[in-house]
Amino acid sequence: MTEQEKSATEQDLDARLKQARQAAEQSAAKTGSKGSSRQGLALAMRLGVEIVSALVIGVGIGLLLDYWLGTKPWFMLLFFLLGVAAGFMNVYRVATGIGQGVGYRRENGSDNFDGPAK
Repeated sequence: MTEQEKSATEQDLDARLKQARQAAEQSAAKTGSKGSSRQGLALAMRLGVEIVSALVIGVGIGLLLDYWLGTKPWFMLLFFLLGVAAGFMNVYRVATGIGQGVGYRRENGSDNFDGPAK
């Protein structure tokens, strides 16, 4: 290949890439916001992690206390229930947006952060 053929191929590739990017931007503009499916997946993963981590920590503390005090399985059951409650409370907080913007409050007293207070 000569230099002119290479540059023509690169220019053709650049033109096709620009066209594909413009088409992707136009389709994203039609659907509403960019990356909305990724944001939904990220939220779902976060909710799952919130529940599982609260349960694991609760059961772990319960097992350690049971082993230390010799009261199997009572503390594990108690801390399992506390972990379930903590997990659901964390999921509720994430889903409603409570505590998302630490240090920012709107004038109407809401904890949700949509930007600086006006």
